[in-house]
Amino acid sequence: MQQTLLVALLMSGGTLLTVDVLMEELWGTTPPAKVANALHAQVSRLRRSLARLEADQSEPRLTTSPSGYVLRVDRSELDACVFVDTIDAIRARVDAGLVADPSACAAEVRASLAQWRGPVFGGLTGGLLCQTAAAKFAESRISALSLLYELEISSGHSAKVLPELTELFAQNSSQEQLCLLLMVALYRSGRQIDALDVYRKFRRVLADNLGIEPTPALQRYERAILAHDPILVEDFLRVARTTDHARRRLDLVQPAMPARAAG
Repeated sequence: MQQTLLVALLMSGGTLLTVDVLMEELWGTTPPAKVANALHAQVSRLRRSLARLEADQSEPRLTTSPSGYVLRVDRSELDACVFVDTIDAIRARVDAGLVADPSACAAEVRASLAQWRGPVFGGLTGGLLCQTAAAKFAESRISALSLLYELEISSGHSAKVLPELTELFAQNSSQEQLCLLLMVALYRSGRQIDALDVYRKFRRVLADNLGIEPTPALQRYERAILAHDPILVEDFLRVARTTDHARRRLDLVQPAMPARAAG
């Protein structure tokens, strides 16, 4: 209960969380008989814990207002937020074509990913607020891994990342960007037939589960693999961001998430 309360307050980003929201977060649809008193007791316990942990603070972290509670915290104090901001900064450099050494950039991404020590919030379920935040951070991790494998493939390390990439795609079989990266990694490792097999299985998953076809961008990758298009063995990052012809042919600007270039 204390962990759920703390996570909910932290995920509010220093803004007010109303009493109603916190009650829902802690007890859902089955609150105790005297729920207001129970919430007050939980908040009081948390306030004492925070005071013991940060006795040097001139102002209390957790404050009360007539309608709810606020936990004062800076984004830089939350490791999950630091992770997201670091990956976003690396991605911005990649998108801007400022990465001269993809291998060194990949090492930066790996260093950030090494901060993960298990499931988000230690597997805490919580209510809607906690669940939404956990899903967001888990998706950020997958996005970071996609960026990592893109950089590794661009560095000529396709075979090196194949085991990791294959496992991640098996766990997220509807993620088109992972499918795309696995196809290219397999092709660049001399496994054209396996690359095409990944595409065909992915296509069946989409058809069976969603009744849709892969995006035109991914279909162009399949055709490029069939044709042994030389663009597939060129530098992802350079080709994707400096060659308009390549973009027209293969749409190397991230096909699964058009808002961000991904090589």
